[in-house]
Amino acid sequence: LAAIAEELLFDIDKNTVNFIPNYDGAHKEPQVLPAKIPNLLINGAQGIAVGMATSIAPHNLGEIIDATNYLADNPECDVDDLMKFVKGPDFPTGGIIYNNADIKQAYASGKGGVVCRAKTEIEEKNGAFRIIVSEVTYQTNKSTLLEKIAELVKDKKIEGIRDLRDESNKEGVRVVIELKKDSYPKKILNQLFKHTALQSSFHFNMLALVDGIQPKVLTLKMVLEEFLKHRTEVITRRTQFDLDKAKDRAHILEGLVMALDKIDQVIETIKKSKDKEEAKENLVKKFKLSERQAVAILEMRLQQLANLERMKLEAELKEKMALIKELEAILKSPARIKAIIKDELVEIKTKYGQPRRTQIVAHGADSFKMEDLVADEDMIVMVTNDGYIKRLPTDTFKAQGRGGKGIIGLTTKEEDVVEHFFMTTTHADIFFFTNRGRVFQLKGYDIPAASRTAKGQALVNFLQLAPNEKVSSILPASDLENDKFLIMVTNKGTIKKTPIDDFKNVRRSGLIAIKLKPGENMEWVKGSKGTENIILVTANGQSIRFKEADVRSMGRAAAGVKGLTLRAGDEIVGMDVFEPKTEKTANLMIIMRNGYGKQTSLSAYKTQGRGGSGIRTAHITDKTGKIVNSRVVYGDEGDLIIISTKGQVIRLSIKEINLLGRDTQGVRVMRFKDPTDSIVNITTV
Repeated sequence: LAAIAEELLFDIDKNTVNFIPNYDGAHKEPQVLPAKIPNLLINGAQGIAVGMATSIAPHNLGEIIDATNYLADNPECDVDDLMKFVKGPDFPTGGIIYNNADIKQAYASGKGGVVCRAKTEIEEKNGAFRIIVSEVTYQTNKSTLLEKIAELVKDKKIEGIRDLRDESNKEGVRVVIELKKDSYPKKILNQLFKHTALQSSFHFNMLALVDGIQPKVLTLKMVLEEFLKHRTEVITRRTQFDLDKAKDRAHILEGLVMALDKIDQVIETIKKSKDKEEAKENLVKKFKLSERQAVAILEMRLQQLANLERMKLEAELKEKMALIKELEAILKSPARIKAIIKDELVEIKTKYGQPRRTQIVAHGADSFKMEDLVADEDMIVMVTNDGYIKRLPTDTFKAQGRGGKGIIGLTTKEEDVVEHFFMTTTHADIFFFTNRGRVFQLKGYDIPAASRTAKGQALVNFLQLAPNEKVSSILPASDLENDKFLIMVTNKGTIKKTPIDDFKNVRRSGLIAIKLKPGENMEWVKGSKGTENIILVTANGQSIRFKEADVRSMGRAAAGVKGLTLRAGDEIVGMDVFEPKTEKTANLMIIMRNGYGKQTSLSAYKTQGRGGSGIRTAHITDKTGKIVNSRVVYGDEGDLIIISTKGQVIRLSIKEINLLGRDTQGVRVMRFKDPTDSIVNITTV
């Protein structure tokens, strides 16, 4: 047994507790142990019997003793007072417990749950992150935990874990989870908390047998009160046992001392007696002794006649009388009994007390959001045609001159190209609209951070996309703060206007944004205030400008109306909204597939009725290639970032793109390292 176990058995031989027959009646066993410590709380208890269950967490010895002593002095105290000492459960495995409110609920009612997490740390080593688990949650099997993590990685429920090692030794637990270079460590850690025993709940059900017979759900205060009641009884019974023993010994000593005083008469009486029995009777009669005193005198050895031995007996008798007086005083004084309980507890705390192992965090495990853990900073987001996404710092691409070759922006799979490219912040909500007319929502920090040349992670890890469903348009919510509507346009020229408020609560499984016809894909979504102009541009160089008012507002499930009548083989490649009053200062920027581009003043585009075939916006030739994108730009401020099919990127100032007429070819804005390369997308910064 551990040394402290002896404290549970201490004084069991002094009639401190009741003994009852054991299961077969062959022996007797104690109903309860004398227990100097509130073991029910310190070691905890879990089990089920006769339709009843109990679940009590282990606690810190020192904290429980301090609370017990405080309760002994302040019987009217409440749970808040006791929680100044008992911060919460203290698991032998350490870990972290969240939310004081949950702990208080459990202590005040005897029932409740607390969220526990393993102690983890994110480290960076050789440019890659790793998660170190140094303490696991209570009653978690480490081997099972490792198996679960491996299973999640195998089933692709958690992406980004490269290696898993158990480096635990006699010093303690150490589980190392190596992450891939492009993975987002905080996100993976949250996924591990969600899917594994790295986060678990401990459910309190503080049911105990009161008076050894009555099952009762106890609060923290009630458990400590029962312990004090138990200890009061144990100390009373122990004191009574010691008193009876002392009185018994004193009685014998009184007989022996009296016999020594009259030793000659005693010897004479014994000598005259026929046998031992008669001698006993004669002593009882002559000296008014009890039978026990008479037997003790008869058993006395001659050596006790020596003077020193006589003094020893007298000293022992004096000592016993003082002890009897002390023990009787204790039995008459509840305050003395309470003081003994407290002193014994303090002694145990001094001897066995240990620092708390489990950390307590005042707030709830979910009350801090990811925003609290991620810096709010600008970022560039890239999404490829095959559905890979990543984010980069905005200073990744430095501005270059017009006609330059740029730098490599990412490594794509064969046949994969970058399709979406925009700027936002890590704290922004981002709407993802798909070609099938659905919308999803993510936070900026949910997108994995990656290096300039990394491929990124598949969007299907973040959005519940159907087979053959692709993200066609992405809008940061921060760009929509002053807007009232979303304008959606399909590749076949259909346009639809829906209030932004219809997209306030986007489910994880997505929402329908537009009803599509067969062969039609939703490609563009922009915010609008309700009073703006819309301009559409086709691959073959047609464009149309009309008033937003021409498009009536519709619900999410509606199909929309015709925005531009397309000629055979043509399709929409660009859409933007702008305020009519800006037409003299704003330009329509056109970028063509083979590296050509231009700006044309918006005033060159007359306002027409919705649904027409429009007017020419660029002179398309084999040299320029078809239009890949168009954008309304304001003045000369800002930069344009262009990305090619092969992942080549260039960033240049918008003012370097020439202002030309409507029906022109434009100027070269990008040269390709590979002659077969072409521009695939643009974004403005």
